[in-house]
Amino acid sequence: AGLGPAARRRAGGYSLGMRQRLGVAAAMLGDPPVLLLDEPFNGLDPEGIVWMRGFLRALAAEGRAVLVSSHLMSELEDTAGHLVVAGRGRVLADTSVADLIARASGGRVRLRTTAREAAMRALAESGATVTVQDRETLTVDGLAAEQVVRLLTAREVPFAEVAAHRATLEAAYLDLTRDAVEYRGAAR
Repeated sequence: AGLGPAARRRAGGYSLGMRQRLGVAAAMLGDPPVLLLDEPFNGLDPEGIVWMRGFLRALAAEGRAVLVSSHLMSELEDTAGHLVVAGRGRVLADTSVADLIARASGGRVRLRTTAREAAMRALAESGATVTVQDRETLTVDGLAAEQVVRLLTAREVPFAEVAAHRATLEAAYLDLTRDAVEYRGAAR
């Protein structure tokens, strides 16, 4: 767990991150086939977070079941392979991280162009739904990024960027649990 240099120190003087590492080390003493970790990234510094990610992946690669409960979606996105999302006592999703993000991404494409009107006209004529984000950015639904590129190139509409939208795990989670939230903060 990387605590060798602190082996002679009292655990009561450990930082939160060091106590997290100590807890993981204690959990591993029995060489368990299943680990259940609650908020294992809490209190870790950046080096500790990287260590924890690698450690959890290595345990799973050994064939152990590694169950992690966490509110840090960015860490789960970088670590987990499979998710079970619960809300109000019900399972809302039981899927891979990749599938959940793909569903939340919804096939949207972000387009940056200085010829907004021409692009909107060409895309609408092809059946796409276009939403204006700002002066040069559009969101396109109904066409894949490659189709947008082909269409705009054929119509000689200039563009600076065409990118498939990729939702974050946090955005996917918030969308999935939107109706399962018990307490909401008030907007100011």
